[in-house]
Amino acid sequence: MDISQDVKDDLARRLRRVEGQVRGIQNMIDEDRECRDVVTQIAAASKALEQVGFRMLAAGLTSCLADPEKAAAEGYPIDVVEKMFMKLA
Repeated sequence: MDISQDVKDDLARRLRRVEGQVRGIQNMIDEDRECRDVVTQIAAASKALEQVGFRMLAAGLTSCLADPEKAAAEGYPIDVVEKMFMKLA
């Protein structure tokens, strides 16, 4: 599955942001912060990570639709990509 360098760069930025959020959550727990605040941050990090998956899959799906034969030959026929999408949904 072909993913452009721009998308890869975007994914890396998003993942670094999620990494920072997770470190922040760890600090919040160490500091005995309020449960509701910690849960709010966990939800935000979870949503951000989910968005990374959707962004990556959307880029890959675009590539698969542009050249379905090549995608299938690489092991990504549309039905496999659909199953990947459903894992994130």
